[in-house]
Amino acid sequence: MADNDMMVPAQSYTADSFMDDDLLEAWIRPLIAEAIGTFSLIFFGAGSILLAATQGFGDGGTLVMVALAHGLAIGLLVAAAGHISGGHYNPAITIALFLGGKIGLLKSIGYVAVQLIGAVIAAMILKEMFDDSVANFASSVPAVNYDEAGGAADGIIFGRANALWLEIIMSFFLVYVVCGTAIDSRGPHAIASLAIGLTITMDILVGGPLTGAAMNPARHFGPALVEGEWKDTWIYWVGPIIGGVLASIVQNYILIPRRVGFPDVSPSEHHP
Repeated sequence: MADNDMMVPAQSYTADSFMDDDLLEAWIRPLIAEAIGTFSLIFFGAGSILLAATQGFGDGGTLVMVALAHGLAIGLLVAAAGHISGGHYNPAITIALFLGGKIGLLKSIGYVAVQLIGAVIAAMILKEMFDDSVANFASSVPAVNYDEAGGAADGIIFGRANALWLEIIMSFFLVYVVCGTAIDSRGPHAIASLAIGLTITMDILVGGPLTGAAMNPARHFGPALVEGEWKDTWIYWVGPIIGGVLASIVQNYILIPRRVGFPDVSPSEHHP
């Protein structure tokens, strides 16, 4: 590059020049990263479902497409900003890590708030982009497979009790992998984002046709709020939270020794 080549002085105009470093590091950057990450999950995940709906969900290929879209969205965004916020992108993960002693109460509340906001914004954009005559937006809202019309077209009848158990189990393994790869200091941190994304892909390959495989209250909340569809909402909060908490307890209080990978919570996470 020539010495006289003009360059934009980006380093002179970063947020550090206008805001307090502690505020940026502890709050602004993590909250922005969490909102963007959750936005990506809903935009690409729910968006893939809308595209699959235009094809009539005709074969297993559409399920693979949906599973990969969700898994890639989370895996890539964990890689892109996990070092900034931890890459939760999921209220159930935030709650699980709070109870596991990994994040403070006030920051947990902030994370959940921006996760829900990011999910709603993504759903609003998708609602505007996809006309209902092309793809019914309601198909992007995770839902339990019922036999309410006198016979399920695909022969699968699942129901609420099974749906709750499935969301608990899928969320357990998601948080189990998060803790084992991204939190335990002995874990394979270099592939944490890949492992987390593949876990979501694996879960959707099983649970997608049965419950929508949300594993994430925000994944349900955003499309549900925009569509005004609140049926069985409790399943998508209770299931992921219970599963996540159980995994956090197993990992943080049993499998991970206190001498490794159990750092003290920063006081700034409890107090502004």
